[in-house]
Amino acid sequence: MEPQFYLTTFVTLFVIVDPIALVPLFIALTRGMDRAHRRTLALRACLIAAFLLAVFGLVGNKLLQVTGISMPAFRISGGLLLFITALDMLFERRTQRREGQQADPNHDPSVFPLATPLIAGPGAFTTMILLINNTPATGVPHTLAILTIMALVIVVTFLLFEMASLIEKLLGRTGIIVVTRLLGMLLAALSVQFVLDGIKGTGLL
Repeated sequence: MEPQFYLTTFVTLFVIVDPIALVPLFIALTRGMDRAHRRTLALRACLIAAFLLAVFGLVGNKLLQVTGISMPAFRISGGLLLFITALDMLFERRTQRREGQQADPNHDPSVFPLATPLIAGPGAFTTMILLINNTPATGVPHTLAILTIMALVIVVTFLLFEMASLIEKLLGRTGIIVVTRLLGMLLAALSVQFVLDGIKGTGLL
């Protein structure tokens, strides 16, 4: 397989994961946390997402066939779960902090919704399956190349998450509140789009 294919693979995964767009969401979901706590959550989320993407790329096709779960069903369930997160962001249920109070130290969004479905979502899972299983190139070297490219995208995501505290300082408290509400609306729309894409995939629309 030509190097151009692997460059295209990086661009494809980068666009699907969209780490730049995830930074404001990361800020909103970790609002009130210090930089060390954020780094821990970011690292955990990225490692879990990388693991899930690797597993799904390697055995996702067979796993879905064995369990009888279709990708449209996977998209719909992911969309519904994401919609719950959007409601939390819109109505301030995601944090217990008010004036003079501290953020809940037990709040941990690293697995859900950060690792999945935001970083490793239905689109990324499907892309990994297609890149590893449904391309002309096959074999261990090709699979390792795809996994390495995926890991690079996750590393870029982590580095952008590391900048979250700096971005939050630039926005200020009022800016973060405004951004959180706005992103809650966008996340709700994204979750509905996941559901609609899933329904289309079933052939009902």
